[in-house]
Amino acid sequence: MLANLDREQLRQMYATAWEKRIQGKPLEPVEAMISDIVEMHPEYHSLLTTGDDALHKDYSPENGETNPFLHMGLHIGIREQLSTNRPQGIVEIHRKLSQKTDNPHDVEHIMMDCLAEMIWQSQRNTVMPDETEYLQCLKKRNYSA
Repeated sequence: MLANLDREQLRQMYATAWEKRIQGKPLEPVEAMISDIVEMHPEYHSLLTTGDDALHKDYSPENGETNPFLHMGLHIGIREQLSTNRPQGIVEIHRKLSQKTDNPHDVEHIMMDCLAEMIWQSQRNTVMPDETEYLQCLKKRNYSA
């Protein structure tokens, strides 16, 4: 469902899910996941409630900006991987990291570093993402966590 949305539609979905959460309205499963992630990031709450400007903004690393939607999207990516154990073995790596780091949010951040690196390498080299390299990165993080 999320893969079929353009940038503005996806960002609006974040805002809508958060608004429904604040108002206590029923949430679709994907909205519940999004709003759980937003809730973990109070620094993004006002971004999602202040209007369309933030939803249409280009976030530039060159200007020292973190893209909040990319950040939250990586959280979603990790959760989707865990729900399907794809790539094979990621659930076990997550379990081991969770034993060392008792904060689930921190565990996701550790994993997100490797996920972002895999995506960046894939885009830079115009190749499919390398799940083997990704799992190796996660295993290294597991040993150092």
